[in-house]
Formats: sequence, structure tokens, C-alpha cells
Amino acid sequence: MVKNEAQNLAACLDTLGFADEIVVVDGGSEDATREIAARYTDKVFVEAQWRGFGVQRQRAEAYASGDWILMIDADERVTPQLAQSIREAIAGPPAILSMPRLSWCFGAFIRHSGWYPDPVARLYPRDGAGYNDALVHEKLKNRSGLPERSLEGDLLHYTYRDLRHYLEKSAHYAEAWSEARAARGKRGSLAAGIGHGIGCFLRMYLLRAGFLDGRAGLLLALLSAHSTFAKYADLWVRTHTGSPD
Repeated sequence: MVKNEAQNLAACLDTLGFADEIVVVDGGSEDATREIAARYTDKVFVEAQWRGFGVQRQRAEAYASGDWILMIDADERVTPQLAQSIREAIAGPPAILSMPRLSWCFGAFIRHSGWYPDPVARLYPRDGAGYNDALVHEKLKNRSGLPERSLEGDLLHYTYRDLRHYLEKSAHYAEAWSEARAARGKRGSLAAGIGHGIGCFLRMYLLRAGFLDGRAGLLLALLSAHSTFAKYADLWVRTHTGSPD
């Protein structure tokens, strides 16, 4: 699932040469994303009506025809070790397979800060599991009670191009999070935002050894604290403020 990922897509798809089928679901790109995707597969589908990350992944699942699904985002790369581990896994019995994700952020791979190994379940039988329809922070549901195992090799994640990209993505996630909470009748407060933001910084930088990631770790902890506060601030704005007369 992609949108305006012309800078990333080719590098991602270059690592998927082992796949029998590549399906690209485009969210309405305005750059060359679809043209790049078409160089790798004829299964490029446009789903521009945004209903959340979960629904977009469900759409991708519906277009896939293979027995196994490997769900990959455009800013991710499959390492050779992980590719070999995937080939071995799909030759065995059905299971849900997770893989360690290693993120590149602000000029460094983040190996602490609570970001690594960051296991993500992305390989699964299409008839045995599937994503829920959450707007954000979607989850893979093990609806058949399959065994869950881990793969060897990292999934590389080139998460943010620059600070502006981080802030744009953070704002988008904050909006989706607060929208979902408000729809369930939840109300936010600025005090809760401050408390959760401070707690986020302390966990990432101290408890999870973000200081070992150097300056990138410090910047990431500060920005994550800001993003946490922004979620609660957005919820407070939605539920406590009205339109001017």
C-alpha cells in the first residue's frame, strides 16, 4: 500500500525478487508511483477513497491470489537473510511469522529507544489471518489460531526522509488516533497530554536506553514526546472546543 512513494518504491520492490506475485495498492498518488510500480507488476490498483490503514491493508489482501501474504510498505526493504528465512518458512506448515524491524531515522539505525527489534507480524496464510479495519495502528488478527513464530533477518525501515516528513506523518497519525477515540466517546485533556508526553520521553531515552543511539536517539525521544502530546491535544480540541458564533 503506497501513496506518493516515487522516492522509495523501486528500492523496496527490488528486494522482492523472490515473490511469486507483487500487488501494489495505491492510495491516489500524484507523483510517478504507479508508473514505477507498473515496471514490476501488472497488479497495480488504485484505492483513493481513504478509510484508514486497516481497510487499505484489507484491500491489498483481497487483490492477492497466493497462499501466503507478505505485507510490505514502500519505505521498507527485505534483507537477503530475511528473504531466505521467508522462503524456508513458506515451505513449511501454516503459521504467522514476525520479523525484526530495524529503522533508519535521522541519519542512523536506531538499535535502542524501544525501536529494536520491534517485531512485526507480516507473513501469513491469506486464508488463516487478516488485518482489522482500524483507522491507525491496525493489527493482524490470527482468526484461525495459527502458531506464531519468528523469522531471522531484519526488515529495514527507512521511516522518515527529514524532519518535515516526520512532523507531517506525526500530525496524520495524531489526527487518525484522536478521530477514532472521539468516535468512541473518549475525551482528552491537555494535562493528560503533558503527562503522557513526559512519560514517553523518559521511557525512550532513559528506560529503553535511547541515549545509546546518540543525538539521533535524543531527537527521536523529544519528537516522540511531542507527538504523544499532540495526540491528546488533538482529542481535546475535538471534544472541548466549538465553532465561533
